[in-house]
Amino acid sequence: MDLDANGNNTQEFCDIQYKRFVAPYGEFWCNPVWDSLLCWPPTKASTTAKQRCPFVDAFDTTKSVEKKCDYNGRWESQNGTSTDEDSPIGWANYTTCLTPEMLWLHYRVYNNNFEGEMKMEIAEKTRTLEFVGLSISLVALLASLLIFCRFRSLRNTRTRIHKNLFVAMVVQVLIRLTLYIDIAILRRKSHVVQRGIGNTPVLCEATYVLLEYVKTAMFMWMFIEGLFLHNMVTVTVFQETSYYRMYRFIGWGCPVLMTLAWAIIMTFYYHPKSKFSRCWSGYNLSSYFWILEGPRFAVILLNFLFLLNIIRVLVVKLRQSHTSEIKQVLKTVRATVVLLPLLGITNMLFMIETPLDNVSKFAVWSYSTHFLQSFQGLFIATFYCFLNGEVRLVLHKTIAVYLFLRGSNVQNRKQSTFNSCQPHQITSMMIEMEKEETRSAGLVRLCCRDRNTQPLDQSVETQGQRDGKIECAFPRERPSD
Repeated sequence: MDLDANGNNTQEFCDIQYKRFVAPYGEFWCNPVWDSLLCWPPTKASTTAKQRCPFVDAFDTTKSVEKKCDYNGRWESQNGTSTDEDSPIGWANYTTCLTPEMLWLHYRVYNNNFEGEMKMEIAEKTRTLEFVGLSISLVALLASLLIFCRFRSLRNTRTRIHKNLFVAMVVQVLIRLTLYIDIAILRRKSHVVQRGIGNTPVLCEATYVLLEYVKTAMFMWMFIEGLFLHNMVTVTVFQETSYYRMYRFIGWGCPVLMTLAWAIIMTFYYHPKSKFSRCWSGYNLSSYFWILEGPRFAVILLNFLFLLNIIRVLVVKLRQSHTSEIKQVLKTVRATVVLLPLLGITNMLFMIETPLDNVSKFAVWSYSTHFLQSFQGLFIATFYCFLNGEVRLVLHKTIAVYLFLRGSNVQNRKQSTFNSCQPHQITSMMIEMEKEETRSAGLVRLCCRDRNTQPLDQSVETQGQRDGKIECAFPRERPSD
């Protein structure tokens, strides 16, 4: 029996269509059942019902799935025996619907049924961890972008590179969170027609293409971060502003070419052979994915070489400064830990083969890799924005000015109740004039003076060499007459 699965994939249809079915007298028939994916019609004993694979992500709708009715009119279970009255649904082998890549993954996960269930449980917990990490990273990255865009004193080549990297990471996180939410909503509504991003033609493919583009762009901007930092440390004379146009082409232009080539090949590879279209399920398991994964892997290797050379230069300078060996080790380790997420070296774990043959190894790999990847945005935003000396200096001065002006306004209101003399009005006008003048400079130079005068738009490395202290010489109010 071969049925069209295009219109009978809801439980309501199944109940209405076959509610009046009565088996012919003296014959054994399997009752119509809904197995959460397809509606199986009443089937005569010792025969097999056959349907097209349902319109579900990771399923090839050009293939078919079968369900057997045994000799006594009951659906067969997975082990080939008849089902009992408490579980009359039976079993259908949907593995025949899987794409070749997903079928290979299924066999690796379920080489042992008990371990397979444990692996799926680990994967579910990992998805929760990943969702939390991506959400926190998104907030941190957006806050960092707001800080970098708000203050003019932070606008230099280094922070521009940071902003481009943060933008690529934000878009990637948004797409991944959208896909995860879409999948979670579909799982809760398994009794109705499943329609989401994963099984909507064109939208699904476009979403994955955009995701892989911004992911490749993120890796390219990580390469630019490593190249820029390497040049700042090793090159004696380095003009940081002269290469920014080239950086933008590498960061946003090269990923377009790579993603376009990959998308064209995948379009022909996953070309639907019938009216049942399917998305690119398991595309990251195909050999064509190395069109994108190869350049990313090369970026990680280059950044690892940059990291080794930067650490070498750091060790040489620490030895020349005659610091203790313990401090040298601590500073070297701290520099390495800080640079690992920025240069994307932690993503190396995702490119190795997943240890699916052992549950313990799979759990360690899954939790560690997804933790590092999902919280990568938080780590980068914390190290290179929130804990950055230049950013902290600007925020400290801005907050100090804000508190001073607010306190002055409150004090002025109190004094105006008892004394409305002309000198106080002049003071208020001067404060307002100073606020307008300092607004273009980030409200920094109003009251704070640095003993070692230095522009705020200089790099953290230069400001980190200063030993001078910052003093705020707030103007004192004159006592009321």
